[in-house]
Amino acid sequence: MLGTVRKLAGDDYTGRRVGTPGGRDAAAWLAEQLRELGAEVELVSFPVAGVRELYDTPVLEWSVGGQARRLEHRREFVEHLASAEMPQPHTAPLTADADAADVRGRWVLADAGDWARACSRAEAGGAAGVLMARGTDAEGWMPKMIAGPATRAVPVIGLRTDLHRHLADTLAHTAVQVTGSTPLRQVAVDGLNIHARLPNAAHHTPEAGPGRPRVLLTAHYDGVGDDPGRRLPAAADNASGVAAVLEAARVLSATVTAPLDLAVAFLDAEEAGAWGSAHHARTLPPETAVINLDGAAQLHQAASVEAGGPAHALLATLDQAAWLTAVPLRAGAMASDNRRYAAAGLAAIGIGMGMPGYQTPAETPERVEAATLAAAARLLTATVWLISCPSSA
Repeated sequence: MLGTVRKLAGDDYTGRRVGTPGGRDAAAWLAEQLRELGAEVELVSFPVAGVRELYDTPVLEWSVGGQARRLEHRREFVEHLASAEMPQPHTAPLTADADAADVRGRWVLADAGDWARACSRAEAGGAAGVLMARGTDAEGWMPKMIAGPATRAVPVIGLRTDLHRHLADTLAHTAVQVTGSTPLRQVAVDGLNIHARLPNAAHHTPEAGPGRPRVLLTAHYDGVGDDPGRRLPAAADNASGVAAVLEAARVLSATVTAPLDLAVAFLDAEEAGAWGSAHHARTLPPETAVINLDGAAQLHQAASVEAGGPAHALLATLDQAAWLTAVPLRAGAMASDNRRYAAAGLAAIGIGMGMPGYQTPAETPERVEAATLAAAARLLTATVWLISCPSSA
């Protein structure tokens, strides 16, 4: 499993963003791993719109009294997902939104917590752009996202909260010049799901009839993609989940002999709005039980579990499997592909076991814990085993 994480997080796959060569290459490699298990594999393409693509490193610099300070992207500032595209750096005076009578041609420093109002004023007044306050994670990074709100008519840049406050204090007694760019555009691409039926499902035993259980194990393999000139390996989110599902599939395909329709889906475009699961969910039989794993890198007190759709029986089985495998569970929000399956009326459970370095350059394979991967694979395996052999409970 650690080898799978390292492979998917490697340089060859460039962060695995939907619609990129790296993402497609990762899909091809995963399809081959499933075929080696004897699975029947199908790659299914689907359209994805509105993906934010950062095609150059943004610029943010300010100048006071002829002294310039250039800021570091993703540490001190970041493009806002609602930003208009501005490929080339633009220099203009800075004004505070609360004080400005005329914002035309100026960068506007938005009041903390009220960036949307500042954007509306900037759009109406012909401003150069908006600087808003933006927090960081515990390690000082600003995580990357590729799906967000509707695009505004002005460039919008997130400035680290302490720097935003410093700039406001500076602006109160002296003039400030700002230079910024937002080389961010929206693109339409094709996603690529990997659907696989495991050998027990593809070669039914004589006992297998219409009433056999249907189980689908899912994990998204896409990431947010590398920044220009900077790796975002996406090891925890979600190479770790893919690795655990792949291992569970390997074990189950070799051991489960009871009648069972077992499938695996490695999904694309989760980071762009869960397009892959939305496309897949509507094709499934209504009796399908779905278990989605998003993050299996660092289990602390307990795995987070969210149930949706008619999942009472599935949740009870998961709870029993957790007891048997000594994996602690707790109720928690899992905003991942499981929600798309639940919305389609399927019994669906989402499980998460930690994502250290989430969507930043710090999300490296070294931070994925072997013990957490093993716990995730055991939990999935035990759950499916109990579904296939209820009498063994």
